[in-house]
Amino acid sequence: MDFEFSADQRAIRDAVGRICARFGDDYWLKLDCDGGFPHDFHAAIAADGWLGIAMPEQYGGSGLGITEAALMMETIAASGAGFSGASAVHMNIFGLHPVVVYASDEQKSRWLPPLIAGRDKACFGVTEPGAGLNTTRLATRAVRDGGHYVITGQKVWISTAQVANKILLLARTTPIEACSKPTEGLTLFYADIDRARFEARAIDKMGRKAVDSNQVFIDGMRVSAADRIGGEGQGFRYILDGLNPERILVAAEATGLGRAALKRAARYAGERVVFDRPIGQNQGIQHPLAQRWIELEAAALLTWRAASLYDAGKSCGAEANAAKFFAGEAGFRACETAVLTHGGMGYAKEFHVERYMREAMIPRIAPVSSQLILCHIAERVLGLPKSY
Repeated sequence: MDFEFSADQRAIRDAVGRICARFGDDYWLKLDCDGGFPHDFHAAIAADGWLGIAMPEQYGGSGLGITEAALMMETIAASGAGFSGASAVHMNIFGLHPVVVYASDEQKSRWLPPLIAGRDKACFGVTEPGAGLNTTRLATRAVRDGGHYVITGQKVWISTAQVANKILLLARTTPIEACSKPTEGLTLFYADIDRARFEARAIDKMGRKAVDSNQVFIDGMRVSAADRIGGEGQGFRYILDGLNPERILVAAEATGLGRAALKRAARYAGERVVFDRPIGQNQGIQHPLAQRWIELEAAALLTWRAASLYDAGKSCGAEANAAKFFAGEAGFRACETAVLTHGGMGYAKEFHVERYMREAMIPRIAPVSSQLILCHIAERVLGLPKSY
């Protein structure tokens, strides 16, 4: 059992860290205040090939695993970019995994190279206002019309829909009452966004202003049948392949954000002098910070454990969910402690930790609630009866 990263993995961390160093705190603070997608950061990540870190080499990717992808995402978040930086590239890694696994060679040849190069930006269109996490009850319809499907419906909390030109879209092609199981009759598409038939209304939200979140309205958007992934009605099964990687990546990002907050807090505690001594000399300041470090280390180990299982082709549902749950809480506590360590200055934007704390709510909520994770562990690991 080896807990050390390989030389290649350390090289990835260092290379990504050098890119992130070009986009400092002032860059992310301005975006947090003014909004606007971090196009230049996205372009810099793309220019060095990192958008394709987990994509096949024959399409321009690096062909690496979720472990390396998670290490990259933790590095981005820990640089101070937080979830603003991580979410700008996050979709490339988990969201397009169903394309990598289930799309035809012809489709992958069309779709993956421009995404990896950064020419395309994609959003993930699954969640709906009336269904939430109950994906089988989504109401967006795709009706076959010759060589096309006509898609109508609504989606919500769709990140990057303001700037994306592509959407990975799940829609119902067979009414649920005509299916033998609720998971049947859902079809997955990777489609061009037709802005004449696709309206994205930005949601004014608590944090991560640099990466838009939207309610989306689709009104008769035509999608070529050539842009359907796999068989009609099999889409629910396809999107499951992206869920565990997403949880692992979010766990890594939450850990990275916590590390950024802890680094700032420790520095401030060492520099801030009150009563003729640095406040970091007081155990009341030291001990919470030390405890946060322990929690973040534990979160990282859970994350790398889940990632290693996934990359080995082994079952990792419980581990991926546990990592997301624990890292989300550990990251939040680190950000909260960082604010409290700064005292009143922790409430000031110029010290950045209040931004971290607002963003730390994201991995506690998305992509799956803590309560459903606990249900999953209780049922699938502990063998308890299903509660919902």
